[in-house]
Order: sequence, then structure tokens, then C-alpha cells
Amino acid sequence: MRELRTDWTLDEVRDIYNQPLLELAYQASVVHRKFQSTGEVQVCTLLSIKTGGCPEDCAYCPQSARFNTEIDPAGLLPLDDVRDAAQKAAASGSTRFCMGAAWRRVRNNNDFERVLSMVREVNDMGLEVCATLGMLTPEQANRLKEAGLTAYNHNLDTSEEHYGNIITTRTYADRLETISHVQKARISVCSGGIIGLGETDEDRISMLHTLATLEEHPESVPVNALIAVEGTPLENQERVSVWEMVRMIATARILMPKAMVRLSAGRVEMPVTEQALCFMAGANSIFAGEKLLTTANNDIDEDKQMFELLGLSPRPAHKTRRDTLTV
Repeated sequence: MRELRTDWTLDEVRDIYNQPLLELAYQASVVHRKFQSTGEVQVCTLLSIKTGGCPEDCAYCPQSARFNTEIDPAGLLPLDDVRDAAQKAAASGSTRFCMGAAWRRVRNNNDFERVLSMVREVNDMGLEVCATLGMLTPEQANRLKEAGLTAYNHNLDTSEEHYGNIITTRTYADRLETISHVQKARISVCSGGIIGLGETDEDRISMLHTLATLEEHPESVPVNALIAVEGTPLENQERVSVWEMVRMIATARILMPKAMVRLSAGRVEMPVTEQALCFMAGANSIFAGEKLLTTANNDIDEDKQMFELLGLSPRPAHKTRRDTLTV
């Protein structure tokens, strides 16, 4: 059995990533079967609970107030709307419900109290509950944990070396600090990145190395393909190929065997054949529902047909790492 490691060297990650693609995918498949339940995919739903008006300048994001996109800013959703959306998600087969607010950081105000109420409400439904709200203090992380938060998403986005080309309103260290606060609160970390931001292969290798050498591996690692949105600085970026996605997913699977590797943004542009390649390379989670925050997502009925065709089944909620296969 491959040992779980957090001491990967950059050269080791580079050697894994640069293997011939079929060999890399085969190795990832072997690791996947040792550490995960085969044929099981976690289905998540992501809801934007506060949309647009963000002061950050993330070059890929249509929710930045600095860019002229078609996003209409909207305040925090009422609790009843969030409850209804979570119930609909559960009825359609999702077992994790993720809530995203376009904030730079969490503030200790009435809006945060309302988010804590949302977390309690969704947790009481038996769903795993995730949030992505921007930067957190240790105290805020502890309060989210007490409210029943399962996981917190805070993506690295890209390598530290390329980061300043994409975002200038916060630092890489800021992101790592929030991840540390989340881990210390014993909330599962969901952290990955986006490919297609004009980065090099070396940037992708560096980002994966950073994730795989955290004190504890993230519980989930989203692999996003950029969806170029008109009005953002990256609106003319070309779509990344499925082979680039497979290479990222397979490398992440080998480096972080127990993580849920999430086939995230960009899936809407993939036919079932391309998605199947990603599952074969070690992806075992998707986002379902009409939207990923503000961009289009795959049709739920089409996803159900894909699951039936590929022999996939939804992962139950709150299935802990102790339940994964470790033969």
C-alpha cells in the first residue's frame, strides 16, 4: 500500500506529473482502488448565498466589483431560500451542500450570524455542509465548527509563483493562513485550484506540491478548468483540454490518496466520454445543479444518466475516512 505522505519533494511531484499520460492514469487508478470505494462519487450542490460586489480582483471571477460582467449583485439570501435549495439538492441526490458568499473576509456582524443559522439548518437535514466565505479568523472558524460546518473551501487557485499575476488584493500567505485556521478548528479543508489561468506546467506542479505538503492533506481537492467569462481579464483564455484535466486529477490522486478529488468547474463543457476519463484517473466527486455560483453547470438528469451508464453510485453523506478502503 502506498504510504500517506506530506513530505513530497518538488522533484518527486514533477516526476509523477510528467510521466506518459497512460502510465500516470494507470498508477492513479491503482492508488484510487486502494484508498477509495470504487464506483462511488460524491454529489455536491453549490449555492451562491451572496452574489457579486466582491472587492477582490481575482482575474477569473465574474463576481468582482472591479470588472464589467453581467452579474447583478445581490445580498445575503433569506434562510428560507437556503433551506428550500438544500432540500431540493438532497431530493436530487446531493449529499454535500456548499454555500458561497462573495466576500473578501468574514466579518463579525449580523450577516455572519445568519450564515451560522444556515449552517445549523443544513446540518440538521443530515447533509454535509460546506462554506466558502473568504478569509477567516481562528475564532470564526471555531464558531463555524460549533454550528456544524463539515468543510470549508478555500482554493489556492494556482502556484505561489503565478499567484500575483491573477490576484493582487490578497497574498498566497493569506490563503494558507485561513487553511491553517480551518484545520486547527478540525473542519475539513477543501482546497484545490484552477487550470487555464495562463500558468505553466511548473505552476501546476508547484500548486499540487503545496497542497500535498500541508500538515494534513485537504479532505477534498477541487480541480477546476477555467470558464472564461466575458468582462473578466481572462475572457479570451482558451479552454483547457481533457488531457490536462486528467493529468492534474491523476497526479492529485497519487499525491493525496484519501482526498476527494473533485471534477469541478468546466465539467459543463465535457461530454460523458471526457468525464469518464477523469473518473478513471481518480476523480470521485462532482457538483450537480443548475449553477456553480454564477456559471452554468450540468443538468441533473444528464448526470443521473451518466451515473447509470458508467455504473457509478452516490457517496453517502458523512462517510468518514475510516470508511474508505485501505487494502
